[in-house]
Amino acid sequence: MQKLTTNEEQVMLILWDLGQAFVKEIIEKMPNPKPHYNTVSTTVRILQDKGFIDYKAYGKTHQYFAKITREQYRKESVQPMVKNYFNNSAQQLVSFFIKEKKVSVAELEELIKQLKEK
Repeated sequence: MQKLTTNEEQVMLILWDLGQAFVKEIIEKMPNPKPHYNTVSTTVRILQDKGFIDYKAYGKTHQYFAKITREQYRKESVQPMVKNYFNNSAQQLVSFFIKEKKVSVAELEELIKQLKEK
């Protein structure tokens, strides 16, 4: 699976949240300053070419929806990062977040609970 650019990721996050949307609706959910319609439309076409989204046609208008789930993309994105930056070790990944103070004790306890349940 290809990696998303920042702009593509922003559009995908909106589509995952909305389920389906027209370009105008995607733009409404974007932060200010809003990008131009043509910019978002181009990003949407690129995502379609990459196989991330598809559309339903209503005359000349298209309503877009994600073809892959957020979970599928997350899984495909995180695995190479863990492999390339953390020696394929989930422990090193968690250790990194602990050192950076990005994980609380409560979150670690929840992770331990989830591991025990598996």
